[in-house]
Amino acid sequence: MKTILRMLLAAGFTTAGVLHFTREQNFRKIVPAYLPFKKSIVYISGVMELIMGIYLLIKRPSDIAKQLINTFLLGVFPANIYMARKEIPLGDRQLSKSVLYGRLPLQFVLMKMIKSL
Repeated sequence: MKTILRMLLAAGFTTAGVLHFTREQNFRKIVPAYLPFKKSIVYISGVMELIMGIYLLIKRPSDIAKQLINTFLLGVFPANIYMARKEIPLGDRQLSKSVLYGRLPLQFVLMKMIKSL
């Protein structure tokens, strides 16, 4: 079961990483306004997600790797909050305010899943 979860998470991180490059403008919109170098932030976070996805695909993560992945997830959490507060569309789709805010706890569910690997 853990292997299946790890493969699903690997696919999710890898897909998200690729999307950072193919749909960079969408990701740039959710970087909080107070941060400079938005495009660089999107590309760097995309590279990090690709690395995490490939790492999870190759092997079971060590405790340190789990902590690093969860630190990353916590680090990008402000973008999710900003997206909800400003009601920024998810690509071409405008999500309801309840869905945007409902996504926020899922970040912690994801962190719990990483920890369980």
